[in-house]
Amino acid sequence: MRLLILLSCFVFLFNCEDKQSKTKSNTLKTTQVKDSIKKEVDSVKKDTVTKRKYPFLTEENAMDFFLEYEKENPENKVRITTDKGDIDILLYDKTKFHRANFIYLTKIGAFDDTQFHRVVKNFIIQGGNTDDAKVAKRRRDIGHYLLPTDTKRGFTHHRGVISMPSSDIDNPHKLASPFEFFITQQDAFHLDGNYTIFGEVISGLDVVDQINAVQVDEADWPLHNVYIKTVRILE
Repeated sequence: MRLLILLSCFVFLFNCEDKQSKTKSNTLKTTQVKDSIKKEVDSVKKDTVTKRKYPFLTEENAMDFFLEYEKENPENKVRITTDKGDIDILLYDKTKFHRANFIYLTKIGAFDDTQFHRVVKNFIIQGGNTDDAKVAKRRRDIGHYLLPTDTKRGFTHHRGVISMPSSDIDNPHKLASPFEFFITQQDAFHLDGNYTIFGEVISGLDVVDQINAVQVDEADWPLHNVYIKTVRILE
């Protein structure tokens, strides 16, 4: 009888300790989950603040924004890294809005993972576009705006300049699409006065020639995609 009582007490105490252990374990798991959720929320808040460090750009505020941005961001050399090699560009200070636009988009990675999507033999290579949905979303987050032409600075479309194409929308004033650019593979002086030249190739013209030599379809899109891996500031 005495042995039976002792056994009953032992079972009771073991059950109590087991319940306490489970309660502690559950509490620990709950705390860990709460901490994990808090970290994720804080991370999202931080990312949101970072993304909205600059305003959503529109036709109404873009020019004022770049007027101030160009004063604080004087960089004028960039490197376009492609799967054919590097192309180094000097951006002209005279075309300040277009330089500021290109530097701004470079710094926030807007050109990364895009393509040279239009190649016209012995004429130009045009870059910045893509059919990647992630890039399209990235650009929607930046804003919707066009840049006016700035064609009276004395620059001409000689071989190796970088210029800005007009938008595909109904655009009698040839306002420029901020996310695209083209590099002349040969002299193209008939373009002067219509499109804004805002820089020139200082290294990598051989890469421009390689890209211009790729096979294209009827729409001048390369049969094998030519990717712009990154665009980065040099100075």
